Amino acid sequence: MFQPSPWRADFPAIDALQRQHQTYLDSAATTQKPQILLDALSHYYGHGAANVHRAQHLPGALATQAFERSREKVAGWLNAVDSQQIVFTHGATSALNLLAYGLEPLFEAGDEIAISALEHHANLLPWQQLAQRRGLKLVVLPLDSRGLIDLNIALQLIGPRTRVLAVSQLSNVLGAWQPLEPLLAHAQAQGALTVVDGAQGVVHGRHDVRQLGCDFYVFSSHKLYGPDGVGVLYGRSEALARLRHWQFGGEMVQIADYHSASFRPAPLGFEAGTPPIASVIGLGASLDYLAGLDAHAVAEHEAGLHRHLLRGLNDREGIRLLGQPQLALASFVVDGVHNADLAHMLTEQGIAVRAGHHCAMPLLKSLGLDGAIRVSLGLYNDSDDLQRFFEALDQALELLR
Repeated sequence: MFQPSPWRADFPAIDALQRQHQTYLDSAATTQKPQILLDALSHYYGHGAANVHRAQHLPGALATQAFERSREKVAGWLNAVDSQQIVFTHGATSALNLLAYGLEPLFEAGDEIAISALEHHANLLPWQQLAQRRGLKLVVLPLDSRGLIDLNIALQLIGPRTRVLAVSQLSNVLGAWQPLEPLLAHAQAQGALTVVDGAQGVVHGRHDVRQLGCDFYVFSSHKLYGPDGVGVLYGRSEALARLRHWQFGGEMVQIADYHSASFRPAPLGFEAGTPPIASVIGLGASLDYLAGLDAHAVAEHEAGLHRHLLRGLNDREGIRLLGQPQLALASFVVDGVHNADLAHMLTEQGIAVRAGHHCAMPLLKSLGLDGAIRVSLGLYNDSDDLQRFFEALDQALELLR
């Protein structure tokens, strides 16, 4: 039998949920939080909250130091060249909208934006709307039978009119790593800027943005065992310099009068107003926690849990997995059973999974589905959680069938 999670006790909410007879299997939507993060938030609010970068007093200086240390930690986590390549946003969605707006002046009518067929709405709709505003062509890269971007076709579709390639690192529905490095290299050889949506991938191991070779990489803190309300936009310095400013107000101004203004470069030029200070500091604490774990042990734990999940689903009659999930999650449908009905029955038994189109409606439609059940795993999950899930699943299917 698979061993219990050695990190379960680090997450107080898991124990609290268990006392409520709840089993949490929805970490792809948002993760539970380690105690070190809760302590960091409590310390910031309990020892003197202050705004950053502008105040002369001691609380402001301490808040600024903690805020900028988090920027350095994120840069280290991603192996960025410089912490000034890290822009804090309000989430991955915010970062992607920033890019779509900030890059808009680079396009001319007839230019192309390439995305893949598996994109989350956050990495589809900003580019779709940009294409409609500017008379651009949105090119959708198809998937192969495994749920991976079909490289043979994609390399033909990305050409000299491609200005941006924006693709997910790991699908939130199919759970498979995408073949990004050859795709990104080809797009850049065509003169395109490359955007990687790392919202699902960032939590699984360390990702070296220099090795990956992308121009931009985005993720949300809350999927990385961090607080909500904050995201990260990494950009190569040369790529960030091509963005126009998109929000205006305090902090991002160099000089202003009633009729004109000049603005700071990245990162502060894209962090107008009061940022999510506590959340940024909390993200730094979460990265400290993750950096202190045995990465090999984490990977082995995740892999073992995932094998257990797939084996249990494949052993049950009438269940069809979507794609060939590689880690952390699995989406499935059941013959003759609607996903919403099944999710309701699981919820009544205290099993927290996700049902529906998972903010990837075009992908589900392409599969001929209106929704699916998704089970997603975190550091704190163990085989007992999956045992409870399978028992609840069997009872639900018996009733629904």
